[in-house]
Amino acid sequence: MSILTLLSAVALLTASQVGPDVMPEQIEPVVAPFETQSFSRPVFPDRTRKVWMRRGGRMSTRRIQRVIDRVSRRGGGTVVIPAGVWYTGRICLKNDVNLHISEGAELHFSGEIKDYLPVVFTRDEGVELYSLGAYIYANGARHIALTGKGRIISPDDQCEIYRRNSDDPLGEVLTHDLPDRIYDGRDGGHVFIPKAFAPINCENVFVEGLTFENRLYWNIVPQYCQHVVIRGCTVSSVGHTRTDGIDIDSCKDVLVEYCSLDDEDDCFTFKSGRGEDGRKVNRSTERVVIRRCLALRGGGGIVFGTEIAGGVRDVYLHDCVFRGTDHAVRFKTRRPRGGFVENVTVERVTANVKHQALWAEMLGSERWVGELAHRYPAREITPLTPWFRNFTIRDMEITGCETLVDMAGLPEMPLRNVSISNITAKCGQVGSFADAENISMKNVNVETDDLTLTLDNVRDASFADIQNVSLGKAVKIVTLPSQQ
Repeated sequence: MSILTLLSAVALLTASQVGPDVMPEQIEPVVAPFETQSFSRPVFPDRTRKVWMRRGGRMSTRRIQRVIDRVSRRGGGTVVIPAGVWYTGRICLKNDVNLHISEGAELHFSGEIKDYLPVVFTRDEGVELYSLGAYIYANGARHIALTGKGRIISPDDQCEIYRRNSDDPLGEVLTHDLPDRIYDGRDGGHVFIPKAFAPINCENVFVEGLTFENRLYWNIVPQYCQHVVIRGCTVSSVGHTRTDGIDIDSCKDVLVEYCSLDDEDDCFTFKSGRGEDGRKVNRSTERVVIRRCLALRGGGGIVFGTEIAGGVRDVYLHDCVFRGTDHAVRFKTRRPRGGFVENVTVERVTANVKHQALWAEMLGSERWVGELAHRYPAREITPLTPWFRNFTIRDMEITGCETLVDMAGLPEMPLRNVSISNITAKCGQVGSFADAENISMKNVNVETDDLTLTLDNVRDASFADIQNVSLGKAVKIVTLPSQQ
């Protein structure tokens, strides 16, 4: 059977068959390569309260929060934000509340620090601290939802919050213990930019239907949460390079489906803490399914890292379309970050990408880690040595990429157990593997002028039916001599 026949048999989806416009009302059963929980729409008490808008474009923060608090105290229900333009600061979800943002409703969030005080417990790029949190925030809540067809709109990058956020403040944060990591902007000090929606330490979180227009920072970011459903959401977050779409951060049992992301930074992203701080917390991300989603612009369609100190395992992405991301599948970390990624399956994906389609890299840049960004010499293995293993990537159609595969481990900690199969690709070059063990590629058809697949410090590799269809020849495997 030819590779084209194989791909036809698995029925790759098009952009019109994924995303919010085709989302069914009910959640379909989840089938994954690992044991998963069942997911269903949450049911809230039959109690609905509307929030009435203050006139004259005045802030409605207190009015919205009072209704949420009251409904939660009375046993839960739905709080409705009617159509209209609303101005607000931070909103906190509480137990058993569905905050429903109606179609035609626009929540415009403030860019002033004072509207997000007092500071709250949060995590920023894998480090715990106290700062502004999120536009919509929850801590320790149970059975919460954020629904509707309304819009959540961030301030622009001329606001006070953005001006008071420096490029790399985390080095300073890590010199303090957690109780003293307070960044409230007092006396002209630093603050951390609020995410759009970031519940932390919550159970049974449901997000559906909303549009996030965020030009400042990350968008949908559950942290330390259990049993999360994110479905039918649209993210429009293009503006600068820190606007991730969806980040799953140290969460377990997560379903993401029928979403559409268009952002400047990574799209569907997995994290679990940074360095020693992440190791101390030691909370992994596990059992995540992503299906029937669309990614437009962004750093990568599905991305792991760089903050993975608590580990990421059991991730399944299938039946998705990436149209214009820099990479399709990207695994990234750095030597002193620690952690791992294992047991990842990506299948039935159509991807048009700009750079490396399948990319794994563990060195980072000298800007962040100095000489540790140099591949050699091999370093001593420590608790902060990261590792990657057990990746299955199959049934993909890839176009536009500079390089099909560029995957590397570390000399002291090779990338292990990678299976790539049933791929068609149009690319500038086939690519390379380095510092890896047990690599398999089969049934791969590429259109390229470069016949070479380079192996550098690779052990136990197997290749079958890898054809360069544009030249009618098999891909040439070149093995480099050891540099150690």
